[in-house]
Formats: sequence, C-alpha cells, structure tokens
Amino acid sequence: MIDTHAHLDFAEFDLDRDTVVQRMHSVGVNNLIIPGVSPQHWHKQLAVAAQYQTYFALGIHPWFCPENVDAGILALTSKVAALLECPRFVAIGECGLDKLYSATWPQQLAFFEAQLTLAKSVNLPVIIHSVKAHPEVLACLKKYQLPRGGVIHAFSGSVEIAQEYIKLGFKLGIGGLIMNPNAKKLLKTVTELPLKHLILETDSPAMTPINVTEKRNQPANLVLFIDKIATLQKKSSVLISEHLMSNAMQLFDL
Repeated sequence: MIDTHAHLDFAEFDLDRDTVVQRMHSVGVNNLIIPGVSPQHWHKQLAVAAQYQTYFALGIHPWFCPENVDAGILALTSKVAALLECPRFVAIGECGLDKLYSATWPQQLAFFEAQLTLAKSVNLPVIIHSVKAHPEVLACLKKYQLPRGGVIHAFSGSVEIAQEYIKLGFKLGIGGLIMNPNAKKLLKTVTELPLKHLILETDSPAMTPINVTEKRNQPANLVLFIDKIATLQKKSSVLISEHLMSNAMQLFDL
C-alpha cells in the first residue's frame, strides 16, 4: 500500500518519525508521497524524503502563498527544474484554492494557475487542495487540460462533482473523513463510484479518523480506510488494497 498524501516532514513527527515509519511498514504501508507546501518548507521536506526514500511532490499550498507571487513562482520553477530527474519526484503540488482563506484569493489563483501551467510543461500530475472552491477549480482544470491529470486531495463531495473531475482525468483522494458516519455525500460517492477512480491518503498529521484515539493522524491508519471502502462496496479488503495501489502506481508512474 502507498499513502499518497502524508506530510511526514511536519513538526508533529519530529520526536518519533522513525517509529511512525516503522509502524507504517509493519501494517503494510510500504511508501508514501510527501506533498510540498511552500519554499520555506521544501528543504526539510526533501531531507525527510531522502532519509526515508519516500516519493515527494513540489508545490505551493494555498495556505502558504508567498506575498511576492513572481518570486514564489520563480522559486518553484527553479526547484522543479533542478529535481526533475529524481525518480522519487512524482507530482506538482499540493496546490489549489481554499475559500476559507479568502484574504489571499488573488495570490491563490495566481499560484494555482502557474502550477497547472508548470505541471503541463513538465508532464506531471497535480495534487489539488480544493475547499469550497469546486466551480473555480474545475474552471481552471478545463482551461489547462492536463494530460497526466492528478488527484483531488481529501475529496468529500457528491457523485456529480466527482464525475466532473473524473471527466478531466482526475482521481479522488479518500482519507480519514470516510470513517465519519455523518459524511453522507462522501460515503454515497465511494459506494457508487468504480474503484478505478479512487486512491488512498491520510493527510497526516491532519484529518485524524473519528474512531482513532490519538489526536495526530499517521500513515498506518490507511488500513482502516481500506476496510471501510471494502464494507461500502461489498468487496474484499485485499481486492480494495490491490486495486487502489494499482491506481496510485498508474497515476504517479511509480
């Protein structure tokens, strides 16, 4: 199994990162993708990815948009060019739009469009953060038509919204929210959609499943989501695990 979205570089893991990785391996999660969030975070992110030989993405998250848009885009473009030949570099992102952070909306839009352009130019998939912004994200994706598509991280929407993304070549990142019985739209979507459109992620250390006592999320929790999807789709956990692993390998060319 692979956790396609885990911020293993974040400070929440500084005291016991080795133990977290060992626990992940012990339950069969053999690798993960560390998304990028900002120029200030890249050095540590890349060091952690190298230490544990994990995959990584490079990007600027809508929560961390630098004030100077041109300088931020130049920094990202330069870093991507320098690392493009690294086999563990598999995507652009985490990037996207978040209406809960409306004060930075113009910067968010500028960085998102720049990263879609970059992903197209280097032929990589994108990892997209979309909060209260599906119409705007979809409009951008229709405009740029990325050949490699990508993933809508932490998807929680309806079957109808899911199908709009699927038409554009995107998969849906399914994480801890699926354990919440009140996430009606997501549960319906995962029940009804073919498995080929889904990939697994935790968003560690955030988005801890409702049924886990530890406040911090971690990659080992991925196994819980497999069992839940198996229950919803009335299929075996082994089949779910194999299919979703295959989806991740195909999307990110692992």
